[in-house]
Amino acid sequence: MPKITAIRCIRTRANGTWTIVKVLTDQPGLYGIGSASDHYHTPSVIAMVEQSLTPLLIGRDASQIEDTWQSTLTSGYWRNDSILNTALAAIDVALWDIKGKEAGLPVYQLLGGACRSAVPCYAHAVGNTLDELVEDIRRYHEEGWPVIRCQLGPYGGGGFVDIAKARRPANAWPQERIFDDEAYLENIPRMFAYLREKLGFEVKLTHDVHEHLHPHNAVTLAKLLEPYRLFFLEDALPPEQIAYFRLMRQQCTTPQAMGELFINPHEWLPLIQERLIDYVRCRVSKVGGITAAQKIAHLCEWYGVHTAWQEGGDNDPVNLTAAMHVDLKSWNFGIQEENHFRPEELEVFPNCPKLERGYLYPNDLPGLGIDVDEAKAAALLDPEKAHRFFSMAEDRRADGTVVRP
Repeated sequence: MPKITAIRCIRTRANGTWTIVKVLTDQPGLYGIGSASDHYHTPSVIAMVEQSLTPLLIGRDASQIEDTWQSTLTSGYWRNDSILNTALAAIDVALWDIKGKEAGLPVYQLLGGACRSAVPCYAHAVGNTLDELVEDIRRYHEEGWPVIRCQLGPYGGGGFVDIAKARRPANAWPQERIFDDEAYLENIPRMFAYLREKLGFEVKLTHDVHEHLHPHNAVTLAKLLEPYRLFFLEDALPPEQIAYFRLMRQQCTTPQAMGELFINPHEWLPLIQERLIDYVRCRVSKVGGITAAQKIAHLCEWYGVHTAWQEGGDNDPVNLTAAMHVDLKSWNFGIQEENHFRPEELEVFPNCPKLERGYLYPNDLPGLGIDVDEAKAAALLDPEKAHRFFSMAEDRRADGTVVRP
């Protein structure tokens, strides 16, 4: 059995927010890759991999994936935080990549084989006006996308009010824009009424609240959107307020998708066991990798919940590929978030899965089926941009209170 001999972090993308972990073994040419990308805490995750996990794992049997996952999770006593989970996920995915290469099989075959020929994804349609949004949705629909997410401008769009007209305190803090729950409750149902009028019900639509509303208003929104038959409403509540899903379920049938910010089993367990959500949307790298994701998928199956891994936005091709393998083997898979990469980014990752007309297609190469070109990864990195500090946008209400995403 191969032994782990070294673990290296490869930082790439122009802004340096992608981190690919390479696990080397004592068998010539046998290695695996995984994603340790974190848009906001890149140096912290790299330090976790290099300073905490690498000394622990050197010399271990690369084939013992479950034991490595369990022992690494508890190696620092405290567990289930976003930094440790991301570092652990990178190692876990790399070990599955190694196992697949050893067996000469794609990872999804090792997990039980495919349940579908390709992975359906949902597109992201955006418009600053309703007519712009309709046009963007039609474009995706004509391309063949099975499901389309629709947003009125940025996250929270429809809820931003003119700062000059807002009722603010005399000593108001400087801020670029103001979010108002009532405006959102007025404009988003109006948006869907307009979309259904123009597009009918053939087009499957989703919407991302991005946790912008107070919990009671999230319940109200779900009720107001019921007539428009969404494919799902995404992240209506923040993780701290998931108990409100019980009230939401009692009052309407709008399908709920939740989990983008989840890192701890105590967050998703009650929602699945009580059938309070319809789609779980964890990011594979934030729950601990393929090992953890397939366990979540199995749990969901028995409760009638689908998976919809959160793989868009700042994610890299390696994590997207890891999610795809779990999608292929999960009977209760629902939909995966789309992601698009620039040509120069795709050149860094040979054999990246193809995304065409709303479907993600695997290849039959062993392991993950994707690789990393270290020379091109280094060339893609812009040292000046990589020194920038990244943080979430601070949307605020009229009195200055931060909106929790």
